[in-house]
This record gives sequence, structure tokens and C-alpha cells, in this order.
Amino acid sequence: MNSYAILKSMPAVSNPEIQKKIGRNLKRIREEKGFSQEELAKAAHISPSYYSKLERGTKNLSAVQESLCKVLKIKSSDILPY
Repeated sequence: MNSYAILKSMPAVSNPEIQKKIGRNLKRIREEKGFSQEELAKAAHISPSYYSKLERGTKNLSAVQESLCKVLKIKSSDILPY
């Protein structure tokens, strides 16, 4: 089973600490790939405001994870803190 299938079968992350870790991982990867928040949000077809909330850990990643991973050319597991 690939990373996308595994994540789609998982319940949404509701633990605030885990969401913050995911946000930190997402920010690190975004910066390594040379994207600004605005550039990545536009490429993934989400609002910059929503993306900013993902990095802060105040929004759940599950709805947009696949599109972000495609733009960043990473596996879903690269973002997860486990």
C-alpha cells in the first residue's frame, strides 16, 4: 500500500502537538525546496492563508496533503512525525 492510501485510511489528525510537528516538517521541506508559502499554496491550489495555518499546525493537512506532496515531489511519509 502506498503512502497516499495509508494516509487516506487514517483518521484526521486531531492532536495539536502532532499537527504542529507536521507543520514544522512541512515548513522545513518547503524551505529546502525553495518555495515561499505563497508560491507553494498557489501551485497546490490552496489559499496562502490556509497554507500558513498548516505550517502553524492549526489546520489539518489531510484534505490537501496529496496535492502538496505532488508539488514538493515527496512522499506523504516525509511530512509525518512518526
